[in-house]
Amino acid sequence: MAGVGKLLKQAQKMQRQIEALQTSLETRELDISSGGGAVQVKINGAGKFVSLKLDPDFLKEEARMVEETILNAVKEAAQKAKELNDAEMQKISSAFQMPGMF
Repeated sequence: MAGVGKLLKQAQKMQRQIEALQTSLETRELDISSGGGAVQVKINGAGKFVSLKLDPDFLKEEARMVEETILNAVKEAAQKAKELNDAEMQKISSAFQMPGMF
C-alpha cells in the first residue's frame, strides 16, 4: 500500500500546482490584433476576455467585413489562450506518473 500513499501525495501535489497555475493564468494577458490593428482583443490565459478595442475608422467599413474581422480576432484570441493553457497544463501533468497507466 506504500505505492497508494505515494500516488495520493503526488495527486495532491499536482492539484496544488494546477490551482497555482490557474491563478497565474488569470494574470497573464495576451494581446491579439486583427485587420491591420483595427481590432484589438485582450484575453487572459484562463480564457476570459479582458477588453475589445475597435478603430473608429474601421467601423465605417462594410458591416459584414467588420463582423468577420471581429469574429476572427475573437476566435484567434480564444485559440491562443487555449494553447497557452494547454501547454502550461501539460507541463504539470507530464510530471504525474501513474504506474502501469502511462
